[in-house]
Amino acid sequence: MDPHKRVLFYCRSKITEIMDYIPLNSYPHYQECENVASSLGYHLVELKLSKQGSTTHILAVITGDDPTVNIGVNDCSKVHHALLPKIEEILGTDDTYMELTSPGMERNIKNAAEFALFKGRQVRVWDKTVTDWVGGKVVSSDNASITLEVENPDGSVEQKTVSYTDIAKAKFIHL
Repeated sequence: MDPHKRVLFYCRSKITEIMDYIPLNSYPHYQECENVASSLGYHLVELKLSKQGSTTHILAVITGDDPTVNIGVNDCSKVHHALLPKIEEILGTDDTYMELTSPGMERNIKNAAEFALFKGRQVRVWDKTVTDWVGGKVVSSDNASITLEVENPDGSVEQKTVSYTDIAKAKFIHL
């Protein structure tokens, strides 16, 4: 083989990730915090607690009862003011730093349990069985799969159920 010639090999790797379903109430302190958020008309999408030195950092993500309505700064502020004292009481410390946000317009869905909170929202999932994105409105979800309302190229609508084991990743569709 001529040392001055380069051979290019192209290998399309298979995506082997799967979308895990982890019940939201299995996260530490999730249920207590969800009770506070839901009393205000919101739902807790994500709750992460981490220790950094002596300070406990808290990351919380909320959505509304109607997931098609965007969350604003006033919504976040309202939940933050109610949730922070509860978390400090649970943890037994006021040495905390809390960041509370909306899911954002292009959220990457990290846990399949989140789909239940986004019923009615447009999402897209990478379906490994067709090696492509499948987009549609969340109709329902359970601990094994999601059902989307998908619009076909001819304008007709059908429901497509995708198992979480067939989903490599998922995110909102920003319209």
